[in-house]
Amino acid sequence: MKMKMMKAAVLVANEDVRYMDYEEPLIQPGTVKVKVVVSGICGSDVPRVLHNGAHFYPIVLGHEFSGEVVEIGEGVSSVKVGDRVAGVPLIPCMQCDSCLKGNFALCRNYRFIGSREQGSNAEYIVIPEKNAVVFDQSISFEQGAMFEPSTVALHGVLQNDFRGGGLTAILGGGTIGIFTSQWVKLLGSRKTVVFDINQERLELAKRLGADEVINTNESGWLEKVQAITNGKGFDYLFETAGVIPTMKLSFELASNKARICFIGTPHSDLSFTPSEWEKLNRKEFYLTGSWMSYSAPFPGKEWLMTAEYFASGKLQFDEGLVGKRFPMSQAQEAFMLYKNPGAVNGRILLINDFS
Repeated sequence: MKMKMMKAAVLVANEDVRYMDYEEPLIQPGTVKVKVVVSGICGSDVPRVLHNGAHFYPIVLGHEFSGEVVEIGEGVSSVKVGDRVAGVPLIPCMQCDSCLKGNFALCRNYRFIGSREQGSNAEYIVIPEKNAVVFDQSISFEQGAMFEPSTVALHGVLQNDFRGGGLTAILGGGTIGIFTSQWVKLLGSRKTVVFDINQERLELAKRLGADEVINTNESGWLEKVQAITNGKGFDYLFETAGVIPTMKLSFELASNKARICFIGTPHSDLSFTPSEWEKLNRKEFYLTGSWMSYSAPFPGKEWLMTAEYFASGKLQFDEGLVGKRFPMSQAQEAFMLYKNPGAVNGRILLINDFS
């Protein structure tokens, strides 16, 4: 049988993404074929392209995506042709101890779309039925490509045992930070404060519901924190930037018995002085990490709540969440922007043109 070909943005070597003919994936029992409309570039994709971070070459990256179901495999019942879906990138083994306990993100034998197997920077992708989250027609495909960062944010909120009524700090106003801010507000935060050094991101956070925003590059910001918290610090803190200054800042801003969650992933060595680390002892705060975005039954409440809250309009999508749009054919140019991180402000979206 002659194999069908499609167009895809293929990473063939470090810093070398080529838009080319690529083998179109075949439908299998229990899977669905999705015509990809939008595929977002995640921060985790950048080292795969720029820093020899790919597991193998060639590979089609992309794991934040949405599209339309064009074919379903034998046995598929929850998804039909024509459905608009967001893609769930994790494929857990469902057999290890972590999976059996519902901790799918901690699976020892997982596969991951766009990393360990072919991803969504292509015209088509085939995924397991459970990895296709159907969303309402009122939700745009660009919104659909934002499901994954929203679920990462919500998973961190749940992992931190968040309860309403307290003061919440979000350290980092990137895409995940903005969604974290929205989720804690929806779940009852008394006052939500977003910290960043990018005024444009802070204005977006304010527009999307943050009660206060603080630019830590401006003088007097610490006095503002003291006034907001009455000198006691924050009850809940979420570090979403993955940079050393904000990770250390969380220890400073925590109240006694606070709960701190590190959602961001650092890319350089992190060390604390004895006096910095002693804050954990003296304040007796709780520190946890958060990894990916899944719960039982798979893929979890994070994905179902995102679909529901986007559809209701309670979880907001704003043009400011999008940094730039590129046709899929210009994926190389899009990735090269990350060689100058200051040139990227918001999610970069790769869009297939099916006209």
